[in-house]
Amino acid sequence: MEVETLTAHWSIYINLGGCLVGLLSVSLLGPWSDRAGRRPLLVLPSLALALQAALYLLVMYLRLPVGFLLLGRLLSGICGDFNAILAACFAYVADTSDRRSRTIRVAVLEACLGLAGMLASIVGGQWRRAQGYINPFWLVLSTNLTVALYTYLFVAESVTPDPGAKLFTTEHYRAMYRLYTMPRDKGRRARLWLYALCFFLVVTVHFGSRDLYVLFELSAPLCWGPALIGYGSAAKHLTYLTSLIGLKALQLCLEDSWIALTGLLSNMTGLVVISVAGTTTLMFTGYGLLFLSMLSTPVLRSKMSKLGDVSEQGALFASVACVESLCSLVSSGIFNSLYPATLHIMKGLPFLFGAGLLLIPAAVIGTVECRERKIDYSVFTGTATTS
Repeated sequence: MEVETLTAHWSIYINLGGCLVGLLSVSLLGPWSDRAGRRPLLVLPSLALALQAALYLLVMYLRLPVGFLLLGRLLSGICGDFNAILAACFAYVADTSDRRSRTIRVAVLEACLGLAGMLASIVGGQWRRAQGYINPFWLVLSTNLTVALYTYLFVAESVTPDPGAKLFTTEHYRAMYRLYTMPRDKGRRARLWLYALCFFLVVTVHFGSRDLYVLFELSAPLCWGPALIGYGSAAKHLTYLTSLIGLKALQLCLEDSWIALTGLLSNMTGLVVISVAGTTTLMFTGYGLLFLSMLSTPVLRSKMSKLGDVSEQGALFASVACVESLCSLVSSGIFNSLYPATLHIMKGLPFLFGAGLLLIPAAVIGTVECRERKIDYSVFTGTATTS
């Protein structure tokens, strides 16, 4: 019991420390990449993640105090951590795509993340059971070093670097502040805030429900074993691929906003079915209904990107990365507290709560889209009357 308590406490310290430091550094590095270029923002966090893996290996080989794990996490956080890589990748996609193709390219990047997560959970779990914890960290170290080297040698720069760009200046934080506070034409600032709120709620539900799936599957009446839990995990990660295929097909007949609403509907219906699942068949039916649930996040990223200027993409996706980090903290606090508190009422109540939360972004996206159509129609009819 004492070991489990210490493990839980150190896990909180490591994750919280890395997250808080990462928020400050991503807010600095993202806007900096708008002037200094995307390649440094891809290389620096990769080297820091490699350093973190090296420190973890030293802790395991030399049996150093657990505090060194926190040191490695903080060093990675200072360089932006994985969120900085995400911000740089999405900004790079925005730099190299036009407005029409941006949504599908963002979705491809998100699908890569989902499939990589599925592969890591399958391979990492089997490898860890067969050989312990040390060897997988050698793969983490070598992978991050390879990514840094590949980026340095082969990735073309998408931004014209400014040789005079300074890293340590408050101007980068002011750039993020101006992104959300400066007046913009046609209500762009208000829409940016609304889409950021929608993104926060959607990702919070994604993270919160993801944390509970295994607990829900292990307990009665499902009582799943390792094999079924593995199949369930694969089904969850496959939603990234099915959503990508669905997005490509739906773009032939629907605007992005309606595609996002389709994804939210898929997410809500899947969560409702899972909340009442008492059999394996019904649980997998819920997973099946989630097959388009990842449509909304790439659409929201793309919409926010289109609302920012070309010179603001690094700052914009840095702010999105910060929102995503906050989602991770908020979702764990809400859903992990709600689940044990409502077990005596209804075990699946947190999933129903998540489905209810998704009604807010659905209402916001639908209202904004209808309002934009009304404004465009008024402009069109006014122009036609004048001519």
